[in-house]
Amino acid sequence: MALCTFQFPGQLSRAVSNSDPLKQNSLISHLFLGTDLLSHSQHKPNQIKKRAGGVYASLSETGEYHSQRPPTPLLDTINYPIHMKNLSIKELKQLTDELRSDVIFNVSKTGGHLGSSLGVVELTVALHYVFNAPQDKILWDVGHQSYPHKILTGRRNKMQTMRQTNGLAGFTKRSESVYDCFGTGHSSTTISAGLGMAVGRDLKGGKNKVVAIIGDGAMTAGQAYEAMNNAGYLDSDMIVILNDNKQVSLPTASLDGPIPPVGALSSALSRLQSNRPLRELREVAKGVTKQIGGPMHELASKVDEYARGLISGSGSTLFEELGLYYIGPVDGHSIDDLVAILEEVKITKTTGPVLIHVITEKGRGYPYAEKAADKYHGVTKFDPATGKQFKASAKTQSYTTYFAEALIAEAEADKDVVAIHAAMGGGTGLNLFLRRFPSRCFDVGIAEQHAVTFAAGLACEGLKPFCTIYSSFLQRAYDQVVHDVDLQKLPVRFAMDRAGLVGADGPTHCGAFDVTFMACLPNMVVMAPSDEAELFHMVATAAAIDDRPSCFRYPRGNGVGVQLPVGNKGIPLEVGKGRILIEGERVALLGYGAAVQSCLAAAALVETHGLHLTVADARFCKPLDHALIRSLAKSHEVLITVEEGSIGGFGSHVAQFMALDGLLDGKIKWRPLVLPDRYIDHGSPSDQLIEAGLTPSHIAATVFNILGQTREALKIMT
Repeated sequence: MALCTFQFPGQLSRAVSNSDPLKQNSLISHLFLGTDLLSHSQHKPNQIKKRAGGVYASLSETGEYHSQRPPTPLLDTINYPIHMKNLSIKELKQLTDELRSDVIFNVSKTGGHLGSSLGVVELTVALHYVFNAPQDKILWDVGHQSYPHKILTGRRNKMQTMRQTNGLAGFTKRSESVYDCFGTGHSSTTISAGLGMAVGRDLKGGKNKVVAIIGDGAMTAGQAYEAMNNAGYLDSDMIVILNDNKQVSLPTASLDGPIPPVGALSSALSRLQSNRPLRELREVAKGVTKQIGGPMHELASKVDEYARGLISGSGSTLFEELGLYYIGPVDGHSIDDLVAILEEVKITKTTGPVLIHVITEKGRGYPYAEKAADKYHGVTKFDPATGKQFKASAKTQSYTTYFAEALIAEAEADKDVVAIHAAMGGGTGLNLFLRRFPSRCFDVGIAEQHAVTFAAGLACEGLKPFCTIYSSFLQRAYDQVVHDVDLQKLPVRFAMDRAGLVGADGPTHCGAFDVTFMACLPNMVVMAPSDEAELFHMVATAAAIDDRPSCFRYPRGNGVGVQLPVGNKGIPLEVGKGRILIEGERVALLGYGAAVQSCLAAAALVETHGLHLTVADARFCKPLDHALIRSLAKSHEVLITVEEGSIGGFGSHVAQFMALDGLLDGKIKWRPLVLPDRYIDHGSPSDQLIEAGLTPSHIAATVFNILGQTREALKIMT
C-alpha cells in the first residue's frame, strides 16, 4: 500500500521551501546526523495564555486552574459541526481552548471520564472541521473520549445531565444522536464496524468517508488486528486514527501513580515516536520527487520504503504488512498539522485503508490530569480550581476492595495463588494485590480472551489463577471460558466484578448475563455472596476448589457493614449448600447474591402487616442446594426466587430442578424476580432498581399479590 504522491505540509515542509534545494540538502545532512529538528515545545500547564479574540480568564489564587468557568464566545456560536466550517486556523485554536474548559467544567459537575476527553480536543475539532458528519462516519472507540464530540454535535446544553437518569450517555449511543454512528462502551470495535460501513458504502455506491478513532489501550485487543487484517485484504477506503497516548492499560486509580504500559505494542509505538529525523527525511524526499519527477521517482520510492523500515526497525511496517498505509507520528495537539493531514487524506484518491498515528497527551490542558492521568481517567465531581474530587464518605469499603483484601490473604497463605486482570488494575482492586505481590499479578492489556486462556495455562502448571474481569467484559472471552477452561475442567477462578446493575455506566457495563452464561457450563461452580463477609468466604472457597473451574460475582458499591473474618481470611464453604437467614411461614424468599439484602428488607416491610417471611441465601447457583429447595417448597405456599440477573439465571435453574423433582406438581406457587428482558439505561442505582422492579417494595408487593392481598400491595408501593 503506497501513496508516494502524498505530501503533508507539516512543520518541516512549512519551515523549508521545496524550491530551495540547498536548504534541503543541509537539512538532510542534519537528519543523517540524527539531529531532531522537530522538537515540539512542551505544553506548560501553569502557563497563562491570552485567548484569541481578546478573551481573558484569570487563574484561581488557590489552585492551578480557573475557579470560574471562562467565557466561551466562539464555542457559544457552534451548535453543530457545520457552524465550524468557515473558521480560520486561528479561530480553531481558540475553539479548542474554549472546548477544553467546557469539558472540564461540565465533568466537574457530573463526574465521568475526564482525561481521555481532554486528550482528543484538537483531534475532535479537526475531524469535525475537515469531515462532514453525519454523512461522513466518525467512530469513537470505547466512547469515553467522546465528550468534546458530544458538545460539538448539538448536545452542549445537555452535558449537565451526563450519565444521569434520562440524561446523556457516557459513551456514544446511536439512539442519542445521528452523529453517533456506532454505539460503544467496550473497546476495540471501531475498526471492525468502520470497515463494515466502508464496505456497505461501496456496495451501495456511496462516496462518504469513514473514520475510526482507536486508542487509549484499545489497540491491545485482538479484534483490532483482526479488523486491520481484513481491512487490508478488502482494500476499502477508510481512515484509522491511532490515538496514541502511551497507554495500553487503563489508568483506573493505581496506587503509586501511572503504571508503565504493558506489552510489546507499547514498545513498538514508543520507537515509532522516537525517530523523527527519518520521518522528516521521508517528507523531504517526497517533496523533491514532486518537483524533479522522472527518474527520481524510483529513487524516492526506495527512500520512502527505507525510511519507513528504519523508523522503528519494523514498527511502522507492522501496520503496512497488514495492508494499511501508515502516516505519522503526528502531533495530536497541533491543529495546523491535524487539519492539513486530514484534508490531504480526504481529497487524495486512495485505494485502501490509511492509518494515521496521532500522539496525544491524556488530560491535556488540565494541570492536575496531566500530572496524574491515573487519578483523572474517571472522576467524581470535583473542584476545577484545585482538582479536589468530592468522594462521598462511606462506613464500609467497596466490594472490589474487600475482594482484593481476601485474595491477598489467600496469597499470603498459598504461594500458588496468582492474579490476572485485563488492563483494569484499579477497577478490579488488583493494584492492591500488585503492591503486595508484584511478581504474581499479571496485567495482560485489554485482552480478555488472552487473559482467560493465559489463566488456563497457569492452571495447567499447578498454579491457582484468579482471573478478575468485570462481568460485562467477560462476555468478550466466552469461548475461551467454555473451550479452554470448562471443557478441560481446569481450576481457573473467575472473579466477576460489577455484577448486576452498575448505575452511571449504563447497559454497556451492566453485569446482567454472567449467571446465565456461566451456570449452563457443565463443570463450573457458580456462587454469589450476599454480603462482604460471604465474599471473603467465597474467595477462600474458590482457592480450595482445585479440580474444576469456579466463579463468583459481586456488585459495584459498598459492603453492608457485617463483621469480617479474622485477618481477612475466609473459611471455605461447603460447595452447593445454602443457608436460612430468617425462619417464617407461608412465603419463602430465596435470594441469590446481593439480592438477598433486598429480600431481608422486603421481609421487614411485610412484617408490619403481620406477615412473617422465610428468607434464605442460596449462595450457589451451581450446584444447587437441592435439600434446601425441597424443604422450602414443601413447607411454604409460595416460593419466590430473587436475583439481579437476566432471564435464564438462578431462578431458571431452581425451576428446572423443581420441575424434574415433581415439586411443581403440587400446590406450591413459584415466581421468579429477575432483571426485565430489556436493557436498562444509565442512571442512579436506586432509579435502576426501581425500573427493574427489584426494590424491597417490589418484592413485598409481589408477595401480597400472590396471596391475593392487592390492597396491601398497592399500599406498599405507594
